[in-house]
Amino acid sequence: MTLKVSWPQALAWRLHRQLLDPVTRQSVPDVVRRLCGVQAQVASSADLAIRVRRAASSPVDVGRALSDGRLIKTWAMRGTLHLLTPEEGGTFLSLLAAGRSWERPSWVRWFGLGPKEIEILRAVVREALDGAVLGREELVAAVTSHPGLGHVGEALRSGWGTVLKPLAWQGDLCFGPMRGSRVTFMRPDQASARWAGVPDPDDAAPAAIAAYFGAYGPATVENFRNFMARGRITVRQQRAWFSALGKRLVQVQVDGDPALMRADDVDELAATRPSHEVRLLPGFDQYVMGPGTDDPHVVPPGRRSAVSKQSGWIAPVVLLGGQVRGTWELDGGAARISWFRDAGSPPSDALAAQVSRLSSILDRQLDTQIQSV
Repeated sequence: MTLKVSWPQALAWRLHRQLLDPVTRQSVPDVVRRLCGVQAQVASSADLAIRVRRAASSPVDVGRALSDGRLIKTWAMRGTLHLLTPEEGGTFLSLLAAGRSWERPSWVRWFGLGPKEIEILRAVVREALDGAVLGREELVAAVTSHPGLGHVGEALRSGWGTVLKPLAWQGDLCFGPMRGSRVTFMRPDQASARWAGVPDPDDAAPAAIAAYFGAYGPATVENFRNFMARGRITVRQQRAWFSALGKRLVQVQVDGDPALMRADDVDELAATRPSHEVRLLPGFDQYVMGPGTDDPHVVPPGRRSAVSKQSGWIAPVVLLGGQVRGTWELDGGAARISWFRDAGSPPSDALAAQVSRLSSILDRQLDTQIQSV
């Protein structure tokens, strides 16, 4: 019999699974593992995404986890920078590599690198990074000095890293420690003794899909595809991977919407009651990125433009009961909250309590300013 639940129940279950209600005493890598990675395009947002989920934290925790190899930083889901655990990170990278987007004619024409040249580039980069941590210009010099690769220097210098992403997805490089404001690169197997490699995608897919639905369910196949790569994974690949899970995923009804859940989580979802908790989350938070900003159950469609802004910027959000009910920003000594007028009266006391917690995390006294928009 198909389980039928409400969206408030489903969102409450996500809040619990994503360590937001209640917050956790788990380690930094455990938080990253639960969330299937943390987007790190903006380092301060990634740090805050982890800290708001932990009952106690320090500003150095994430940096320490990177330096001692309990986390790695690399290009991952949707081609963006992520913090990943070295034990599970290769599982998600494998699915990105399976799409082989660098073999598409448009990619080859633009960068002048076909499959054969990519394999040469991989070998050159792996050799250059063997036992070394290289800045971008040092890596460019190593690559462009190789016959047949001199023309890729400009592309390699791009902060977008498009030419290097296929190498990241195949486990050839990741980010090393910063040199001031400049990035460095190294090999993941040398960045962390815990690195488990990049498995075959057919082996990796069941683990990656199960991990996703364990944090972001109930969800759809399309939710997962958008979380991973949007157009980088073919429908055929996706269908085969989901089929391989067999009865580990089951269908549920959420206010009439069909969705998938891990079979092991169905009883817990059925027992979940709607949440009334308020949370302030940073920009690019996984709670929003996991289902995507176009998921109307998380971000009200009429408010999407307030959350998903120009140039791919995702605003810090205010949650009530698991749904985005406003945005916020720091303005001098204040946390300025823009509460959506159509969400009803703002819960002033709960918002003030969240600002107080934010003040404690940031070690900075903040006043609460609420405006209806």
